[in-house]
Amino acid sequence: MNPMDMMKNLQGMQTKMQDMQSKLGELTAEGLSGGGLVKVVLTGQYSVVDVKIAPEVIDPSDPGLLEDLVLSAFTDASNKIKDKIQQEAASIAGEMNLPPEMMGF
Repeated sequence: MNPMDMMKNLQGMQTKMQDMQSKLGELTAEGLSGGGLVKVVLTGQYSVVDVKIAPEVIDPSDPGLLEDLVLSAFTDASNKIKDKIQQEAASIAGEMNLPPEMMGF
């Protein structure tokens, strides 16, 4: 491969990775538990941006239930955002004719 073509490819990959990082902040996923009574929303950078807890699951005599529901909702959101990130990485890898695992996601 021509060294100049290789440099162009590397620059293109760097630009795509920067675009990917920007998109991660825009991606969101909602995790639910307790039949939707607890909701957690994560960004693609794994920042929690919203938590909703229905009053009926707040039982002062059983804090463990609420802890389990929040943990479950977070895990659900985490799995969903991970899938979205992998889909985005696969899309970018496909545009660059690379195997998706080379994108590091």
